[in-house]
Amino acid sequence: MRILYHHRTQGRSVEGVHIRGLVGGLVSLGHDVEVMSVSRSLDAADVLAEDSADVNGTGSSRSGGWLKWFAAHSPELVFELLELLFNVYAGWRIAAAVRRRRPDVIYERYALFLFVTTWLARRYDIPIVLEVNDSAVVERVRPLGLRGLAVLIERSVFRRATGLVFVSSAFRDLCKEAHADLAPAIVAPNCADASRFDRDRHDRDGVRKRLGLDGKVVCGYVGAFVAWHGIDWFVRDIAARLGEQPDLVLLLVGDGRVYDETRAVVQRVGATGQVVFTGRVPHPGVPEYIAAMDYAVLPDSNTYGSPMKLFELMSMQVAVVAPDYPPVREVIEDGRTGWLFPAGDHAACIERVFEIARDSAARGTAGRAAAAYVRAERQWSHNAADMLALATSSARRPTPATTRT
Repeated sequence: MRILYHHRTQGRSVEGVHIRGLVGGLVSLGHDVEVMSVSRSLDAADVLAEDSADVNGTGSSRSGGWLKWFAAHSPELVFELLELLFNVYAGWRIAAAVRRRRPDVIYERYALFLFVTTWLARRYDIPIVLEVNDSAVVERVRPLGLRGLAVLIERSVFRRATGLVFVSSAFRDLCKEAHADLAPAIVAPNCADASRFDRDRHDRDGVRKRLGLDGKVVCGYVGAFVAWHGIDWFVRDIAARLGEQPDLVLLLVGDGRVYDETRAVVQRVGATGQVVFTGRVPHPGVPEYIAAMDYAVLPDSNTYGSPMKLFELMSMQVAVVAPDYPPVREVIEDGRTGWLFPAGDHAACIERVFEIARDSAARGTAGRAAAAYVRAERQWSHNAADMLALATSSARRPTPATTRT
């Protein structure tokens, strides 16, 4: 099949990992993919050859740094009006691509105020599937000024698309409650590339020796140092107690807004000997650090998202202590492929981390089960196949969403 993949992101950060993962999955199934972003169109081979994102999401693309700056500093109303105007520019480019490539399927990473792709797909009678990672009906870091208009546009495209792909059942249910009727939908959580996130491909002992972790129990964290991931409170609450478990070391990979203050907490309580900060690590370098971990922690998430790092950790036999939000429960089976604690309960999180630090057998068993699950169910080719089945289905009425588990 010829597939046109359109997105309105810079293709860096976590979204870049997701884009390259799904493109790789489609290619592995034998499909021809063209990827169209804000500023360019690339064949799949060029997309897959690009450097991946920084784990902390603070890097900027070579061609789009000014876009990131404008998005961060422009008044909200101005930014949203430009998002609406983007339909004119995107429509011209997508129409040209449709005439040139004659795609069998259009796959779009849904963006607020973007409606022209769905309109063109229906005009040219091409199936279109929207991948929904954002919505006008969820609480956002950047509040919407034209929320009412955003909801109306979203409701229209969610009904007119051939199909929708949600990252969690909770997200699907939230949108269904807000919009009532939806196009046929599936639930496809994030994935990991097991060919890259493979513990056996890395020198675990060598990495641990280089980091001074020989003989230690290593609890890792990979991701952005931002308040909504909870890394600030987690380090603050556990740092002063690390002396209770002298062989436990935290390996924290990434940086971000609360990085400096988190390091300051560790220094203030005198726990520098039990906490290792790596700083920013390009995504291709992340597996090396994960290989050094015995287990990991995800202090917080949100109620509808699918944390990418969860799958990458699990793929490398690193089971995770994580909050029991519904999307996380769809992935982690408590006590088998990881460990859950009540979301928002800081004390329970810390106690679970200490508990697992003392149980090497549980770490090994859960790590192996987590990796087996990711390899069997959560490869990008699985999501690609599910998306194409949805796109080529002749059903035009909403049907119950399905979930890979």
